[in-house]
Amino acid sequence: MSEVLPWQRETVAQWVARRGTWPHALIVTGRRGIGKRALADALAAALLCERPRADGAACGECPSCGYVRAGQHPDFFVVEPVKLDDEGNAKPQQWIEVDAIRALTAWSQVTSHRGGARVALLDPAERMNASAANALLKTLEEPPADTFLILVASQPGRLPATVLSRCQRLVAPQPSASDARAWLVGRGVAEPDSALARAGFAPLAALALAGSDSRAERERWLGAFADPAGLSVAAWGARIDQVPRELRRDCLVAVVEWLAAWCTDLARVRAGAPARFHPDLAGELAALAKSVAPRALFRYHRNLMRTRAALAQPLQPRLVAEAVLIDYRKLFVR
Repeated sequence: MSEVLPWQRETVAQWVARRGTWPHALIVTGRRGIGKRALADALAAALLCERPRADGAACGECPSCGYVRAGQHPDFFVVEPVKLDDEGNAKPQQWIEVDAIRALTAWSQVTSHRGGARVALLDPAERMNASAANALLKTLEEPPADTFLILVASQPGRLPATVLSRCQRLVAPQPSASDARAWLVGRGVAEPDSALARAGFAPLAALALAGSDSRAERERWLGAFADPAGLSVAAWGARIDQVPRELRRDCLVAVVEWLAAWCTDLARVRAGAPARFHPDLAGELAALAKSVAPRALFRYHRNLMRTRAALAQPLQPRLVAEAVLIDYRKLFVR
């Protein structure tokens, strides 16, 4: 079972108190990196627990909790964008495909093994392709008794309206700065304030960025952004192709988000405000901000956000990366 994060405890308590009137379909939404999956896991564990605590949360000790912890609960079905290879190893893929939802539908028609609730969790739900989303409607429209669906989505607007309209929404709580900082310190992050700033104050994203590999890669890209005149579009585009094929889209998402945060700080510094995401690079930002036109920067940032929204569609990551880098360089190189 995932840890119930400190800023989620009140939300978990409120929802498990509704155990008798729980909606058959719930969608957990919120920004990336604030713990939506941990919240969904905690709610699923509470529904499956055979001896819930006085506050309704999972006890962590009953046989059902043991099965959940081991990832072997027969009444807990997880759907993710992965596919098993010939050796049974899970390989990430871009979409949740229709076969996965058909397997979920077949599972939902079977009687509960433990005699209690059954819970299916889809994460990230917006990665269902059109066929998968249409297949899910059958279960949403005719949910079997004591079967609960929990969808997790950072971009719920990417889901069809027919799916959203059949789910009750839960917005995951955003941690306070003090809670996020304390949580990171407890996990050994040496510079929690810097990590939080660069992750947009999303603590789980900050923890991931604090890892040496991720931090080093991010620093390389930030170095390229800080030197647009020397930025080799072909070389940095080729860097995307060096990532395993199944991870290239996620790599591109990260690069676009890093560039968007960098441009946000450029605009802030240009306007005389302090950098929000990169306070430790204030000098580099100030040097660049002098040579960028605010209107062009705002227009570029808007287009970058449109590109970010389109990344759920089929694309060629290297070509997208090269396009956004060419336009970024044009802001400074004339």
